[in-house]
Amino acid sequence: MLPLLHPALPLLLGATLTFRALRRALCRLPLPAHVRTDPLRTWRWHNLLVSFAHSIVSGIWALLCLWQTPELLVEIETAWSLSGYLLVCFSAGYFIHDTVDIVVSHQARASWEYLVHHVMAMGAFFSGIFWSSFVGGGVLTLLVEVSNIFLTIRMMMKINNAQDLLLYRVNKYVNLVMYFLFRLAPQAYLTSFFLQYAGQRTLGTFLLGILLMLDVMILIYFSRLLRSDFCPGLVPGQQHKDKFLTE
Repeated sequence: MLPLLHPALPLLLGATLTFRALRRALCRLPLPAHVRTDPLRTWRWHNLLVSFAHSIVSGIWALLCLWQTPELLVEIETAWSLSGYLLVCFSAGYFIHDTVDIVVSHQARASWEYLVHHVMAMGAFFSGIFWSSFVGGGVLTLLVEVSNIFLTIRMMMKINNAQDLLLYRVNKYVNLVMYFLFRLAPQAYLTSFFLQYAGQRTLGTFLLGILLMLDVMILIYFSRLLRSDFCPGLVPGQQHKDKFLTE
């Protein structure tokens, strides 16, 4: 049983409020002309700016954690480091903030896939935060944020209708490589590790279930990415007007 006031709770609250404050600060930045004409695009732009900041910090942080404590790569359940623990708390705070932002901004229906992802991510991170196990798994999961740096750049350029720029064309190839290296590869490695818990009644089994659901989501996102950036002829001509929220 968890104590009523777990030491991690102030860390989670602090991280959540930090991202809230960051969002308020980023809202004061000037907006691209195409974005500021549409309230929905304006909200999504600000939402992505916060996501971009989180990806840069947590992606680099995850790489540093693995460099400083390489045991996290192998002893996924038992290895622990203060830096890795704080990273997991930091990112859990981001997911809490983003979930609240989506719900409060009345974008839950359009962004339901993000909400499902966030709930699963928080469920996995809380095992490391409150039970101090599988911290290595949390750090490895956050390698995905390196890929998200380039994925977020892609999404922001699409929102701004800047797909014709050279930067977008270069980024889509870099994004593809990073998707393989920092999203698909770590996910496959973690899934193979957690398969050992199949059939058991342990926390590892719970995390395996989350990983398998994330595997499905990641493969769906990957197929969308390939279709949108490399096989545009397969994309339906008539798309939902708010498709940019999740594409």
